[in-house]
Amino acid sequence: MVAESNSVSVAAKTRAKSSRSDMTRLGIALFGGILVLNSYIAKIFFSDITDAIARDASAFLGAVILAVPIFWEAIHNLYRGRVRMNELVALALLAAFAMQDYRTAGAVAFFMLITITIEKRTAIGAEAAIEAVVRLTPRTARRLKDGQEQDVDAFTDLRPGDICRVRPGENFPADGTILSGNSIVNQASITGESLPVDKNLGDEVFAGTLNLTGLVDFKVTRVGTDTTLGKVRSLIANAEQSKLPIMRVLDQYIGYYTPVILMIAALAWFITRGMDRVIAVLVMAVPAALVIAYPSAVIAAVSAAARLGILIKDVSHMELVAKIKAIIFDKTGTLTEGKLEVARLQPVEGVELADLLQVAVSVEHHSNHPAAEAMRKLASEAGVTPIEISDYEEVAGKGVRAICKNQKCLAGRETWLNEQGISTATLQETLTDPESQGMSIVCVAKDGQALGWIGLRDAIRPVSAEAIAQLKELGVERCCMVTGDNQRVADAVAAQIGITEVNAGCLPEQKARVVQEMKRSGHIVAVVGDGVNDAPALAAGDIGIAMGAFGSDIAVQSASVALMNNDLRRIPFFIALARKTKVLMHQNLAIGLGFIIIGVYFAILGNITPVDAALLHSISSLLVIFNSARLVRSGEMMQNSSEK
Repeated sequence: MVAESNSVSVAAKTRAKSSRSDMTRLGIALFGGILVLNSYIAKIFFSDITDAIARDASAFLGAVILAVPIFWEAIHNLYRGRVRMNELVALALLAAFAMQDYRTAGAVAFFMLITITIEKRTAIGAEAAIEAVVRLTPRTARRLKDGQEQDVDAFTDLRPGDICRVRPGENFPADGTILSGNSIVNQASITGESLPVDKNLGDEVFAGTLNLTGLVDFKVTRVGTDTTLGKVRSLIANAEQSKLPIMRVLDQYIGYYTPVILMIAALAWFITRGMDRVIAVLVMAVPAALVIAYPSAVIAAVSAAARLGILIKDVSHMELVAKIKAIIFDKTGTLTEGKLEVARLQPVEGVELADLLQVAVSVEHHSNHPAAEAMRKLASEAGVTPIEISDYEEVAGKGVRAICKNQKCLAGRETWLNEQGISTATLQETLTDPESQGMSIVCVAKDGQALGWIGLRDAIRPVSAEAIAQLKELGVERCCMVTGDNQRVADAVAAQIGITEVNAGCLPEQKARVVQEMKRSGHIVAVVGDGVNDAPALAAGDIGIAMGAFGSDIAVQSASVALMNNDLRRIPFFIALARKTKVLMHQNLAIGLGFIIIGVYFAILGNITPVDAALLHSISSLLVIFNSARLVRSGEMMQNSSEK
């Protein structure tokens, strides 16, 4: 937590230093530009009444002031063994100074200094996003101890289990669960939801979200980097540090670029003997637009995605997302709400409903599975008390077993009970009843005998069908569902949302095998899931998308992309955004290369002066920036609507 606080401080200092550097650079550009402009004006309009030496002195002083930062950058890069655009500019300026063409040198330096500032501001865009996220968490927290409020450091002093109080208008300092009070909370910074949500007793709250109306006390569950906001910061930082494969290729070959341009400039000098043309070639060839072509588009895309609660762990995945042709969805908690409710209790003859529920809730007492939670809820409402158990064991994807009153009890899949030597023949008649179709079935047994079964239903998310339809419109060829539920339940859900490929009764490792088989068919496969049992499949996919990222740490770690809310429409939006980003990156590349190739050609012919080259160079960089900026507002309409 101390490290987190220190990193925030370092980031803030770095940003402040960078901002001061930019302001200094702009100040130098304006002052030097005025001196150079003064020389031009004096020569054009007042050449009869002004001295040539005075005019040249104004141009020389302005050119020197403007050139110093560029020379400094070039020397700094060479000292570090880097070859960047400033070296070409520095050579062009030296040539202009050698020709005593101070006005040209000043004009070139002015436009190039503006371009460098634009590039610097673009490069630190993601750092600004990280700092903005970190600032959402308040520095201090109001901790309750013995009924008294204490102001403590939220980064260093808070611990899980502490009780904190948050007043209206304040941000939550940590993740936690509400113990008293109720409020309306704006959690757009975490989930991307535009509408505030109601928070009541037992509801979860997240660090950095804004408490709007009520006074609430909450129990801290996660602090510092472990909070949801901390994860957001880490994901943005990872995305900012990563690069697309094509960006890495450009970095690899940029070292060869400068020698090639110098050879072209030397050839131009050899053929034309015109130093103006050589200077124009060097200025026109500066690859500033190329340098920012991809980063500017990626930063804009990451910003647009983050605004909707889509966090990209590595931007290199953006290229794969644009190529997705198959998506595999987990069912429970992804396509459905994940909040099961008991829809039917079906004991065998001679067993009471209460006895069936008591055995089931007793053996499931320590399980975190949604089915167990639904049973506990019903038992509490019905006044059924669980029995003391021992030797509890949970078998992943199959069921649970325990000893109740010296009798072995099981609750789980019918097939698993059969594997344990328990006959379910007495359950078959009711299990095939049409009324049981579409239910998740938990069979219950005690002392080797089946007691009956419990049917549970899970509501389908309202936007699931819409999201599947949007994916098909985008050209996603295969939408598949994998689930541990039985085939009847899976088919019922799939039919309602428009999915035709269904794999039911899958254990976690079987889900991963389904992913591998689909990948072998030649598709780029995305996997969408939300729980621990989805982690193997998420890791196996080309792209793993973790739903409701604040829910399962394991799912998030296994995934490539984290969604901070459960709106499935974010997925087709993200695929469309990735494709649009790819198009814009190619457009930016075309703009950068086009200006360089055409500009160098006309510079060699003498049709472009060094000043023209500097101006065109700045225009190309601005075009790239403005083209990329079109992505920033993507998804604004979606942000204004929320899942009901």
